[in-house]
Amino acid sequence: QVQLVESGGGLVQAGGSLNLTCVFTGSGFTLYHMTWYRQAPGKQRDLVARISKEGHPDYADFLKGRFSISRDDDKKIVYLEMNSVKPEDTALYSCNARRIGSSGRPYEYWGQGTQVTVST
Repeated sequence: QVQLVESGGGLVQAGGSLNLTCVFTGSGFTLYHMTWYRQAPGKQRDLVARISKEGHPDYADFLKGRFSISRDDDKKIVYLEMNSVKPEDTALYSCNARRIGSSGRPYEYWGQGTQVTVST
C-alpha cells in the first residue's frame, strides 16, 4: 500500500524560501508520476508542479520560475523548493502519486498535506 507523507511547511516571510518534502512509502516509486498541488481556503485545488517517472519537470504558469520540483528515486522522496514566496502562495500543499497499471487502471494516492503560510 502506498502512503505519502508531506513535511516542511510552516510560516515564512514574503520573499523567503521553503523546502517541502514528500516521502513515498510502498513499492513501485519509479513507476509513479509525482505532483504537488495546493489549495487555499475557499479556492479550488491547483496543480503546482509535477515530475514524471522519467524525471521531467513541469510547472504551473503562475509560478514564473520561483519553484523547483525534483525527485530522489533511491530515497523515494519528492521535493518542492519554493523561492521568492508571496502571500498568495499560502495554501495547503499536497503530494500526489499516480500511475496507470498494465490493464489501464489508474492508481492514485494523496498525502495529508503540509500547510504553508506566507506573511507580509
